[in-house]
Amino acid sequence: MTTEIPELTISRYIAAPASTIWKAWSEAKQLEKWWIPSPIECKVIKLDLRPGGGFETQMREDDGPFKPHLEGCFLEIEPEKRLVFTTVLAEGWAPIEPWLALTAVITFEPERQGTRYSARVLHKNAADSRKHEDMGFQEGWGATIDQLAAFVKNQG
Repeated sequence: MTTEIPELTISRYIAAPASTIWKAWSEAKQLEKWWIPSPIECKVIKLDLRPGGGFETQMREDDGPFKPHLEGCFLEIEPEKRLVFTTVLAEGWAPIEPWLALTAVITFEPERQGTRYSARVLHKNAADSRKHEDMGFQEGWGATIDQLAAFVKNQG
């Protein structure tokens, strides 16, 4: 499917309350367990959950060195409901040139006995959105959501 609009979306039901999912998002040691598709390892460098706060992760494959994965800035935080981050700004609203410019809106909505976890990822143009889609957006972001669901299941 060719993307003609500059956004991609993905959503999954997770059988856990928003408070448990929020904790997995808001504590660095928990985020490291699910944020990047396995078997790639994640290290959280910054996780300052406030508007203007830094968000930075690194990744490594096998036993290699950690390499940059994501650097960004949180724009909006509503604990257990919504968080928004962008890769076009670093901590303190400093402009940066990312390898892929995006803004992600993550929502946590009560559903049945669990939570509807959704990500809306906005790009600066349709070409960047297609690039992200072609890189495996659905598979990669889907894998991380599945890992999040498994992680919180094991926490409860």
